[in-house]
Amino acid sequence: MSEPTADPAAPTEGAVLEDLEGAPHARVFEGEPQTIRLTLSAGDSIAPHQHPDRQIVFYLLEGRLTVTLGEDEHELEAGDIVRFDGDQYVSPEAIEDSVALLVLAPRAD
Repeated sequence: MSEPTADPAAPTEGAVLEDLEGAPHARVFEGEPQTIRLTLSAGDSIAPHQHPDRQIVFYLLEGRLTVTLGEDEHELEAGDIVRFDGDQYVSPEAIEDSVALLVLAPRAD
């Protein structure tokens, strides 16, 4: 077993989601994996789009929305998490004011 090192391989970063600028998307950190705060007002939506070669974790922090993934629609409430392949089309639509945290990681295969 190796001994812990005094210096981490990469610096630890922190952020406060409420302090981020940019709507509907705000980048939380630079670099990989991409980490995005998504803010949508009730009735707002993002047109269907893809994130090729990515795995995506979508964590709904506040509100309620539907996420259309390909042909399937999923209704999410605050606290729900979904993970999906970015090669399929995704389109979120807010049922009520919503805030989500998305992590877009390069596919490992």
